[in-house]
Amino acid sequence: MHDFDSDNDGAEDGDEDSDNDGEDDEPGGRQGSIRGNPLPGGTRSGYVVRVDRFITAACTLALEGIMSDTDVASMLATSRGAVAARTVELSKIYGEADASVVALDRVTIDFRSGEFTAVMGPSGSGKSTLMHCMAALDHASSGEVFLGDQRLSGLGDKQLTVLRRDKVGFVFQAYNLVPTLTARENIELPLSIAGRKPDPDWFDTVIDTVGLRDRLKHRPNELSGGQQQRVACARALVSRPEIVFADEPTGNLDSAASAEVLGFLRRSVDDHGQTIVMVTHDPIAAGYTDRVVFLADGKVVDELRDPTADGVLERMKVLSQQAVAGTAAGA
Repeated sequence: MHDFDSDNDGAEDGDEDSDNDGEDDEPGGRQGSIRGNPLPGGTRSGYVVRVDRFITAACTLALEGIMSDTDVASMLATSRGAVAARTVELSKIYGEADASVVALDRVTIDFRSGEFTAVMGPSGSGKSTLMHCMAALDHASSGEVFLGDQRLSGLGDKQLTVLRRDKVGFVFQAYNLVPTLTARENIELPLSIAGRKPDPDWFDTVIDTVGLRDRLKHRPNELSGGQQQRVACARALVSRPEIVFADEPTGNLDSAASAEVLGFLRRSVDDHGQTIVMVTHDPIAAGYTDRVVFLADGKVVDELRDPTADGVLERMKVLSQQAVAGTAAGA
């Protein structure tokens, strides 16, 4: 990642300042910003710290002769591209016989750790169904879903409940806050139900990241829409889930509130190494992510790395034209 200087230029590879702007260039040419929007700190510090510790441990094992250089290299390659969630030939069919509707058609896809991924597609493309199946909120008709190494189809109802509670965070279009509870109580609710208390340091980090410290004693009806959604985001993150699934998190927000929520989600990835999969129809929202996956008719039809809002919109136009041409050809 950035522990070797293969070209002997005095800088660690992967951490060079190629444009001489005084900041280390990040993968994908971010240079401390996302789509031109400056980010606090400018780096994916939480993810980097976690990986750097792994690198130190692996190199120590090599120096002590416990592992070969080849094994260490393999471990480092794996650490940079760990899969947080994946599907294999996943299908979801509603109804039977002539009344059946194929929502997902043998979808195989990976979502990498420490990345922010958007899933896009027209209405009925299967994007929300994909998220619900991956988050253990719905059962697949066939195929497999894995969260990390855990295969969901092998779990019973109680095990799935524990998995959703401990390993998965959820953010929905409707904020789903309890109106009689304060913001703080809503954020802590999943942990309270599990009989656990939040880690104080992590709780403070989450609250400061969402910028709600002066609103913790307010009830939902005393908060703006953007503040309510930030409470929902904090609730999803406070248990330190392995992955967060967000279903149209800005769908009910104006542009200013949407930017607040998307900026927070972006920072949670950059600063804390969080993995987020977001369903959205909005090219601007998709422009905050690392990767956009496009669905149509229950299938993955394309993807885009390091997207911009304009690039996403252009890709959607091309896919729409292809779909129209395919329909005309089949008529």
